[in-house]
Amino acid sequence: MLDRLLASLTLFTRLPFWRIKNIPAQAFERATDFWPVAGWITGGAMAITVWSTMYIVPVSIAVILAIIVRLLLTGAFHEDGLGDLFDGFGGGRDAEGILRIMKDSRTGSYGVVGMIIYYLLLFNTLILIPPTILSIALVVGDPLCKALTAQLTNLLPYARNIEESKTHTVYNRMGIGSFVICAITGLLPAIILLPTMYFAAFSLSIIIFAILVYMMKNKLSGYTGDCCGATFLLTELGFYMGVMVISILQTKGCI
Repeated sequence: MLDRLLASLTLFTRLPFWRIKNIPAQAFERATDFWPVAGWITGGAMAITVWSTMYIVPVSIAVILAIIVRLLLTGAFHEDGLGDLFDGFGGGRDAEGILRIMKDSRTGSYGVVGMIIYYLLLFNTLILIPPTILSIALVVGDPLCKALTAQLTNLLPYARNIEESKTHTVYNRMGIGSFVICAITGLLPAIILLPTMYFAAFSLSIIIFAILVYMMKNKLSGYTGDCCGATFLLTELGFYMGVMVISILQTKGCI
């Protein structure tokens, strides 16, 4: 279990967890159950950054600083996948073409435009969430959506050969025990911190997840590591947008 935990933390952060002990390759294949724990760190870092700076600088600057902190922690690991997914699905006509484009290290026009739109949506969504709930949303959304993204490995096969994988890792499907660990670690911050009225925000994440699974199944007959990174960022964005909408409706007295 420790190996799987360290594998997840090593995969999703640039922090030197690998120095604690030698992590066998098999641990990375079975690390999906601890993906949300990595979200505790990256989402927590964003939340702490916003909480500690929003009363010193404008909220917009605090949000930008939080985004920068996570990019530094993750090495833009997820963003690389999002750009590749935009390029692949935007420029590829069939599964072979999509996979070939996604594997190309160069970023095309679809990737650039897609990333600009993503960050415009993310930034404007976060600054519209009330400061009283923003830090909570950040620490909840990251692990929650990592837990949701991990379900790709249960729903779809891997679309490449292991030799073609960027990380040379193909994730195993979860057993019952791994699923329970993933669900608990993903939901725990929400259960402890998130006011119940905001639970409905996760429904938008689920809708986005279902659309992405449908696209991957029909276009690729499976998923890739890039698909995982993109799915996480887009479902997380969906959660924040849900929180924003609920906050606005509450302010206007609609709920």
